[in-house]
Amino acid sequence: MLAAWGLLIAYLATGASVAGGALYYVNLLSHQFLGWTPPTIITLCFVCGLSGYVAYRDVKLSAEVMLWIEIISVAMVLTVLAVLIFRVGVRVDREQLGLKGVRFSSLGPALVLSMFSFVGFESATTLGYEARNPLRTIPRAVMQCAVLSGAFFILCSYSEVLGFHGAPTNLADTNSPLHILATKAGVSALGVGIDCGALISMFACVLACTTAAARVMLRMSHAGLLPHALRSTSRLHGTPGTAIVLSATLMFIATAVMAYYGIAGFDMYDLAGSLSVFGFLTAYALVALAVPFAERSLGKPHFRFIVLASAFTVLVIVMIAVFDIRSSSDPAHARIPYLYLAYTVAALAVFFARRKAHAH
Repeated sequence: MLAAWGLLIAYLATGASVAGGALYYVNLLSHQFLGWTPPTIITLCFVCGLSGYVAYRDVKLSAEVMLWIEIISVAMVLTVLAVLIFRVGVRVDREQLGLKGVRFSSLGPALVLSMFSFVGFESATTLGYEARNPLRTIPRAVMQCAVLSGAFFILCSYSEVLGFHGAPTNLADTNSPLHILATKAGVSALGVGIDCGALISMFACVLACTTAAARVMLRMSHAGLLPHALRSTSRLHGTPGTAIVLSATLMFIATAVMAYYGIAGFDMYDLAGSLSVFGFLTAYALVALAVPFAERSLGKPHFRFIVLASAFTVLVIVMIAVFDIRSSSDPAHARIPYLYLAYTVAALAVFFARRKAHAH
């Protein structure tokens, strides 16, 4: 139950976060090429509404759309990094590898940001039997996504820090580092392409979160954690239409409320993303705790190693949460862990109330 509610807020908050990111890039590109920016509410409504429509039509269609969008976006990023390394020269960045200037107190925000960048690698699990041969395909998808994404992030972070050596702008002070690096590498046109790819990637992530959140709602409804109405699926498309509409609507409402209070798209991305991390951490920690029990019930060998790996994983997750709580300096970020705690208490209250009602 806790994992379900954790994943639900994680996917919804991530969807709201990347919808804010999409808003940021829409405003950036429209101001750059058209000299004006569209109304915020219209942009958010279009992003959330279109993602909900694609997710409702066909999960295969949405998966293929996301796949091709991300392939093009990642290809452009890799091209810029390759050209940049060729221009800068292949060399070992000893300052970076030696963690020069890194303070222990800065680990909190860094861990949360890196965690938020990495979350979602498990979202293939929400598709269940909609995947071909799910017991074989889904584990492979999760493992390959984790390994390939991890390698991609390491390459990008190392290359970006290396590329910003001697640059007039600090890496921490720019919201479009790859655009600057593309200009430095002499392929500024690709910088614009990457900004366009980032916009499309943000939309793809809204789509992915809408799909995943709807499947979590569907499963929670079958488990009695949410109303029965969320079990309904489209006769024509076979998708959980009610849950998809609710997911997209909640993402739109969250971003619209933030926009009403004057929060910009990039800050939406930051705040909602920070909230989502706690939901993912809850689910990941619970899965890590459950693994030894599952492995022992299956009679698999190397049980002692599994217990150690599980304990280490849980410790790392707890450290991320603690570092974030202790290092949040501004009031908005400092409230996020307590907002998540209040959400969890409310989820527990709903769970026990529904169970008591069913008992009677």
